[in-house]
Amino acid sequence: MSDMPTPDELFARPFFFCGIGGSGMLPLAQILKGRGCTVEGSDRSHDQGRTPDKFAALEQQGFTLHPQDGSGIVSAKQILVASAAVEDTVPDAKRAKELECLRLTRAELNSILFNTSGAGLAVAGTSGKSTVTGMLGWILHACGREPTIMNGAVMKNFVSPERPYASAVVGGQSLYVSEVDESDGSIALYRPAVGVLLNVSLDHKSMEELRQLFGDYLSRSRISVINADDPEALALLPHAKEVVTFGIEQEKAQIGVVPGSVAEGPMRQAALVVDRHDGSEHPLMFNLPGRHNLANALAAIAAAAAAGIPVANAVAALAGFEGLARRFDIVGTSPSAITVIDDFGHNPEKCAATLRTLKAHPGRVLAFFQPHGYGPLRQMGEELAQTFAHELGDEDRVILCDPVYFGGSVDRSEGSERIVRLIEQAGGKAEHIPERTAVGDRLAELAQPGDRIVIMGARDDTLSGFARDLFDRLA
Repeated sequence: MSDMPTPDELFARPFFFCGIGGSGMLPLAQILKGRGCTVEGSDRSHDQGRTPDKFAALEQQGFTLHPQDGSGIVSAKQILVASAAVEDTVPDAKRAKELECLRLTRAELNSILFNTSGAGLAVAGTSGKSTVTGMLGWILHACGREPTIMNGAVMKNFVSPERPYASAVVGGQSLYVSEVDESDGSIALYRPAVGVLLNVSLDHKSMEELRQLFGDYLSRSRISVINADDPEALALLPHAKEVVTFGIEQEKAQIGVVPGSVAEGPMRQAALVVDRHDGSEHPLMFNLPGRHNLANALAAIAAAAAAGIPVANAVAALAGFEGLARRFDIVGTSPSAITVIDDFGHNPEKCAATLRTLKAHPGRVLAFFQPHGYGPLRQMGEELAQTFAHELGDEDRVILCDPVYFGGSVDRSEGSERIVRLIEQAGGKAEHIPERTAVGDRLAELAQPGDRIVIMGARDDTLSGFARDLFDRLA
């Protein structure tokens, strides 16, 4: 990175995204294209014929797609954008190395866009980032601030026939809203005007590493927005320069709720938000269930306040927030009252939040979990097993298929069977069905009127199609 061009020189050059369809790559490609850059790319899923709708939509938006065989890399001027996990043996990476192209990770590119904007608003934490990024982006957009938004999830408010995969919004250059990731340590690259910290819990790194990363992040933020209900997040408050706190429980939180004012239904909820700066109260209604989503809403309201949006305006804007694809996304309810839900839950905390939301209302839960890799399953398998065993009841069921595997040199010796065994040891009911097609058959066979079937997992866009196909079958 030492011979790094200036941002102006950088954005004048053509970009090539290796894995352009990925949830972290696609929004960046859209932002660069929206700013007039030349953007081409390749994707293994495109070559394999997976998610053809997505790649057809990209081509319609003017992206040139190449096979992932190195043929798209033709000039030393091109900048290769590839995740740190892309090995040098991948043809695009190999060709870029031969031509001595500049190579950037997704996070490096995003941090340059973020740090060169008028003000960067960052959303960090182990879970809830995409939802809060979507909520905050929507508030700023609805209040006329024209933010650029970089999200890892499709934001339903911004979806259109031309942009079915709206995980980015190309606004002005004065406000840049982005989720920032601790899992690869890249959070260290960002210098936020507003830095939100939602929670600190075990995911990809040890707690010691997380405390260090998040503490440093707060110390680099001009204004920190901290979840006062999360003891680990609150403990990092001394690192912050200027602070806005939010919370449901913590009555000292500056943005909170009036005790006893929360009303929750299976699909939406309401609460009276209190701004303790001036004691004003604002009725909030929005179309997402679950206590974690109320906390997410307070985070977005507090972050918007830090960016100069009056609390009343932020609360009013959230009434129109439509949510994100694959975040407790209700695919439909069949005539026999079986509901299918598509969800991104993939770590213990996210899965627990989804399962708790489901268990707050009557009906049996059939949970299908597709692990997003062998590595993550080894890292947090025990916590995941405890989550499924403790959050679900005797009548509920968990099914795991084999982890997602897209190739590469990962150790595949320990898979889903171990998690099923751990769930059963902890008193839960679980099954291991290696193939996903057979999982669909089993779910259709188990489903009874009133059941909620939740399809959970990350890093695999075909899960949404699986959820839709299952719903069509039940309907």
